[in-house]
Amino acid sequence: MTRDERITALKSEAAKRILVMDGAFGTMIQSYKLDEAGYRGERYKDWDQDLKGNNDLLVLTQPQIIREIHDAYLEAGADIIETNTFNATSISQSDYGLEGIAYELNLEAARIAREAADAYSEKTPEKPRFVAGAIGPTNRTASISPDVNDPGFRNVTFDELVEAYGEEVRGLIEGGCDTLLIETIFDTLNAKAAGFAIKQIFAEDGAELPIMISGTITDLSGRNLSGQTPEAFWYSVRHLKPFSIGMNCSFGAEQLRPAVADLAEEAEALVSAYPNAGLPNELGEYDETPEQYAPKLEEWARDGLVNIVGGCCGTTPEHIRLVAQAVAKHPPRKIPKPNHEMRLSGLEPFVHT
Repeated sequence: MTRDERITALKSEAAKRILVMDGAFGTMIQSYKLDEAGYRGERYKDWDQDLKGNNDLLVLTQPQIIREIHDAYLEAGADIIETNTFNATSISQSDYGLEGIAYELNLEAARIAREAADAYSEKTPEKPRFVAGAIGPTNRTASISPDVNDPGFRNVTFDELVEAYGEEVRGLIEGGCDTLLIETIFDTLNAKAAGFAIKQIFAEDGAELPIMISGTITDLSGRNLSGQTPEAFWYSVRHLKPFSIGMNCSFGAEQLRPAVADLAEEAEALVSAYPNAGLPNELGEYDETPEQYAPKLEEWARDGLVNIVGGCCGTTPEHIRLVAQAVAKHPPRKIPKPNHEMRLSGLEPFVHT
């Protein structure tokens, strides 16, 4: 299929059933127990900085591992797989001295995911598979000072974020993605920079893909790091007319449900949710089993809250397999008709009726 045909198929499938995304990438990469040499590969064997932990680099140095992980999630029943590009901006890669390969990372990551998705679409033509270009939040925040002694200081500007995101987006599009996923948003201003960059690339290149947006809650008050409630967050990004809006990461499904429910009530877009497998233990590991995890997401499906579900930190192909089975029996959430009211957002939402 062409990209336009895949986008049409994606929208058609989403209208018929709850779509399933893949799960965590880090968990799977850790299972390979790669050492420094494993991350470096032949290409970077003499690099003058440590590269262990740079998971995005593996699309160049260990592409077969990335393909195996994609295949595992597709085999488990995922409809949408994410590219391995969570930290593939020049801003994040500068920690490793690799800011110059950001475009290449995204291009190759998208190609690997595209090949995997196409292979499974051929196996299951009745269940086409799609690729979401993962756009992470970067390791900097445009709204908050990293220096408690200087509240006005910022270590990144909006324009710098736009430039970095634009480079990433172009690589993801040219590599074959079907949709672009701005995810794990803790700072709404970063997300707006990503959205601006996407629209800029669309205008320059003449290609337009569905935009998926997924925020994250940073504490039990139900707000993101920049202080917004889920409803206010939605009003801040709804001008992008996203294909979906949702929540990921954060805490386990139980703590994330109120935020998802708020979006489900307000958003005139699909709602996605892919929480962590519970809270991490004292070793930073996630103990929630697939058998414990899947029923919680099924509850959301049964209550009509979601259109797209998946997994974040600590989830595995087995988590996704049970989630896919659990939600298959439930119809997707119905998108509410928008009321033509003025909606504004600060930290709190404001609706003028």
